[in-house]
Amino acid sequence: MLAVHFDQPGGPENLYLKEVAKPRPGEGEVLLKVAASALNRADLLQRLGQYAPPPGASSILGLEASGHVAELGPGCQGHWKIGDLAMALLPGGGQAQYVTVPEDLLMPIPEGLSLSQAAAIPEAWITAFQLLHLVGNVQVGDYVLIHAGSSGVGTAAIQLTRKAGAIPLVTAGSQHKLQMAEKLGAAAGFNYREDFSEATLRFTNGVGVDLILDCIGGSYWEKNVNCLALDGRWVLYGLIGGADVSGPLFSKLLFKRGSLITSLLRSRDNKYKQTLVKTFTEQILPYFSKDSPQRLLPVLDRVYQATDIQAAHEYMEANKNVGKIVLELPQ
Repeated sequence: MLAVHFDQPGGPENLYLKEVAKPRPGEGEVLLKVAASALNRADLLQRLGQYAPPPGASSILGLEASGHVAELGPGCQGHWKIGDLAMALLPGGGQAQYVTVPEDLLMPIPEGLSLSQAAAIPEAWITAFQLLHLVGNVQVGDYVLIHAGSSGVGTAAIQLTRKAGAIPLVTAGSQHKLQMAEKLGAAAGFNYREDFSEATLRFTNGVGVDLILDCIGGSYWEKNVNCLALDGRWVLYGLIGGADVSGPLFSKLLFKRGSLITSLLRSRDNKYKQTLVKTFTEQILPYFSKDSPQRLLPVLDRVYQATDIQAAHEYMEANKNVGKIVLELPQ
């Protein structure tokens, strides 16, 4: 099969399609013939040599994919049959013509969605769902500040925050991205190149936000604490802005009685992911259906052919995308 490959860590120019061995499904696994896979920041970090896949996971890039069930491994429980349309949450391996998936990490594709749209759901939307509900304990009426509001996770989190009866606020780097976020349901958007903490406090009448979803880290710490409400929760799930903190983080956080919670999804074990996928499938997936009155929609920015993998990475690194960047695999 063909798979996205790089021989050594480095820039996008190192990426190409390479013929590699097709995987075989093991006990309780399904072989998915991949139609599309979406890009995530983790792919860029892995390409740079800064984010190794979890032990036992494929070294091929790709944390989510959509396609058709091509083969059932031994011990499958009968949830799936050959030919079924499905999308999958993966620890790696999605950017290839085939990938093996534990059967409980597959989800049906809601009616009315294309395979490219479906590929943009598993990692981003399940991450946003996990951060809001399982980690952040979002409540009706909460103010939720979502950093990188135009990213895949950000555009999902805006819609899920609204669905939870909370009030989404976002940061982004351009007026275009802020306008797109507001079209998705953000109550307000703030340019991170200015003081988003002051703007957030003005919008909330000095109260601050109850929950922060933060993939930036170090460079935002002081502004995050400044605009955190008393007893607020700050959920850190990425370090795009660096890992170092210089200053009185602990005293400022203690003064707010704030909680700093960290979370990663890729490195979680299969049992956790299976429970998460099951909950997401039951509680959220029906709202993607074309007949849903409160319809949720993945936001696609661009769709690339896998042969254009270098251009796709360059585009993501330039921070131009609003929503997801999707790769279509050769059929």
